[in-house]
Order: sequence, then structure tokens, then C-alpha cells
Amino acid sequence: MFKKLDKLILKAFIGPFVATFFITVFVLVMQFFWKYIDDLVGKGLDFLSIVELTGYVSVTVITYALPISILISSIMTFGNLGESFELVAIKSAGISLLRFMRPLLLTSGLIAVFAFLISNYILPVANLKFTTMLYNIRVAKPAFDIKEGIFYDKIPGYAIKVGKKDQDGSGIENIIIYENQYSLQDNIIVAEKGRMKVSDDKKFLEFDLVNGWRYQEKGPYNTIQTDYYRLGFKTYKKVFDLSSFKVLETPDSMFKGSYQMLNVKQLRKSSDSIERDIKKIENTRMEKEVTSYFLFGKNFEKGWKEGKATVSPKAKSYGDLIPDSAFSITYTKAADKMNLMKSGIELVAADHHQRGMEKRLFLIEWHKKYALSFACIVLFIIGAPLGSIIRKGGLGMPLVVAVGFFLIYHLLNMFGEKFARQEVMTPFMGIWLASITLLPVGMFLVYKAMNDSQLFNNEFYFRFFKKIRYRFQKNPSL
Repeated sequence: MFKKLDKLILKAFIGPFVATFFITVFVLVMQFFWKYIDDLVGKGLDFLSIVELTGYVSVTVITYALPISILISSIMTFGNLGESFELVAIKSAGISLLRFMRPLLLTSGLIAVFAFLISNYILPVANLKFTTMLYNIRVAKPAFDIKEGIFYDKIPGYAIKVGKKDQDGSGIENIIIYENQYSLQDNIIVAEKGRMKVSDDKKFLEFDLVNGWRYQEKGPYNTIQTDYYRLGFKTYKKVFDLSSFKVLETPDSMFKGSYQMLNVKQLRKSSDSIERDIKKIENTRMEKEVTSYFLFGKNFEKGWKEGKATVSPKAKSYGDLIPDSAFSITYTKAADKMNLMKSGIELVAADHHQRGMEKRLFLIEWHKKYALSFACIVLFIIGAPLGSIIRKGGLGMPLVVAVGFFLIYHLLNMFGEKFARQEVMTPFMGIWLASITLLPVGMFLVYKAMNDSQLFNNEFYFRFFKKIRYRFQKNPSL
């Protein structure tokens, strides 16, 4: 009988989980496009490029989509079973809630392992490809689009104005082309009309101009030796290079050292390497930075030589030993040397802080790979008892409760990561803050569900407040 129950609960869980997973991925991908819409629009991306970018984004959001999918689907599953009284029948047969939850708990564990494998092996590659592609799109210039009556200056070295365009977009009238080839001379082309088209290989913009003039200035600027030419033409072909509009092909190696592009082993290795650099700065570089400005710096390690210094008994300070003629020069040189030493120490301190921040980022990413996977189990422990307590199926009440708990998890996770980056918390505490906080809540909900709690029963609260009101009416002194 238990095997049939396991199949029942798994069959009831798989459908909502798959549906909510793809819906969540879709929402997160749309959130990405909404965030980066300004970087993508007008770049002339073809369909395959958009599909490739969407694929990379979809992989990067899987680790966030899995926990919320488990939370929503577990609430829906147990809510549906509770609403149809199947959960009551199972409990009446002597089967505990924990036993009934066991197959889905194991499934959540497998999903958590799957999420970790995605995060450790596939996500770094997807992040690398996605970051490289997004960078190439960002640095690419806007797609070619010349509007009527407005100077278009996106083509390097030219400013183009078209007075009127035909409906097909190729016929143009009243054309003005300013050439700026990094010289002070003004070269201008004007034409009555013409046709505009892009070459078949998309590399050049071609203007076939009719009835116009070309004005050209040659020679030294602002002298009488400058020559001015005016050439009339019946037809003239002007070609513009559009290579700057292409999306670049930056090699992946440009970003491969970033903490988001590494797996667990590489993150640990990189953080250990940074730790060695930090110790080197603390133990060696700082000392050299200080002692290099003093002739007696070599004695810092060896100790002072034995001997007695001869000091005038009337001298109260080092300044009393300096002759008046050398007093100003001595203090000026000392101040200059101290300022140099201060600048050097500040540079070393800044480098030390920067390396410490890099190590912190690597450790944060290392913990995130485990914490986001463990969140699948934590949110299931919250969702399953919530569904059995709510006893409502569908996408109404379960979805509202699930979104509320996920917002709490997301906010705790976001604040924890921010505090970890700002050195308010350690990387461990910052990244695991959400799981550490919500796990006891899940245990409490499991306890309440096992004892048939009425946390979400309106009638329970109505009776509770009715009793309180009755007591106050019976004993006004309370």
C-alpha cells in the first residue's frame, strides 16, 4: 500500500512542479529582458542570437527557479490532497504525515543535488558565454536607422541628414553628408535625391546620389594656401563602412577569471591563492614599504647595534641637536619623506582591502552554490506542511502563500548577500541567513501539520476572538 501511496504523491507532485518550473523560468527570463532592454533594442540582433542569449539566461536562472517551483508545487500538491479529503483518509489509515512526505522529501533532495550539479558544472560555462555575449551586444553600436530631418552621426567620421524618405525607406531627397576625417577642413556632399540601401553582406551602406555637389577643402587650415574645390555630379555613389555596427566576437578568456565563471574547486583554489597574497602583503610588503624610506631600516630585523649614543645633556628633543642653519631643510626633507611613506602605505592598504574584497566575493559564490541547492529542501519542508494545513488546491490561496514565503526567502537571501559583500557579516552567515532563518519555521509548520493545526482556519480565529470578547463582557474589570 505504501508503494501505491508513493506513486500517488509523486504523480500529484510532478505535474504542478513541471508547470511552475517553466512558468518561473519564463518570468525570470522576462525579468532579464526587461532589465537589459535598453542594451538589446536597436542592435540588429538576428533570431538565432536572441535564441542563444535566451538559452544562456534560462540556464542561469535554473538555480533560482527550482526552489520556488518546489515551494509552489508542494503547497499545491498537499493542498489538493487535503481539499479532496485524501490526506484525511491517509491519516485515518494510520499513516503519519512524515511518512507521506518521505517520497517528495527524497525527490527534493535529488532536485537539490541536480541544482548543485547545474550550479557547479553548467552554470559557470553559461555565465561565461552569457557575460561575453552581453558585453559584445552592449559595445555594439545601434543598428543603422536614419530618420527624416535629423542628423545621423552613428557612422564614424560622418553626419548624415535626409530631408525626406519614401515609404519603402530606400528613396531619399535633400541629402546632406558632412565628412569629418579628423581634420579641420569641411568636406560636404549635397544632393537633390538618391537611393539608400545596405549591401547584401551587411557590411556597407550605399548611397546612389543624383544631381548634387561635392565641396572639398584641402591644404593648411586658416591660411591663404587652402584650396577649395566644388565638384558637380549627375550621379555619385557614396559607400559607408558598417563594420562598427557588428556585434563583436570577444574571446571567452576575457572573463574566465571572474568568480561567477568558476566551479567549487576553482573557487576554493582562487580564494586560497588570494589568502597567500594577503599574508604576503601583511608580512613582507608593508614592512618593506616602511623601512625602504629609512637608512636604518635594515636594523629593524637584526636589532640595534650595541653602543651608546652621545647626546648633549641640554637637548630635550631631536630638534635641539639640529643647527639653526639646517633646521628648515631637515624638517622639510623629513616631511617629504613622511608624505611619501604615507602614500606608499595607503597604496598597500588599498591593495590589501581590494584583495580581501576579492576573496570575500569568491567565498560568497562558493557558499551560494551549496545554499541555493539546500534551499530546495528548506522550501519543501515549508511548502508540504503549509499545503496540508491550508487544504486548498489550485493557484489561489496556495500561490499567494507560496509567493509570500518566497519573498521572505528572497529578501533574506538578498540582504544576507549584501551584508556579506559590505563586510557586515561573514560570507557563511550572509549566504546561509535565509536557510538558517526559515528552517526552524519549516520544522514548526511540520509539527503543526502533524497535530492538525488550524492556523489557516477562519472559523478557529472567529471562535478564539469570540471567547476573548465573551470573557471581557463577563468580567469588565479585565
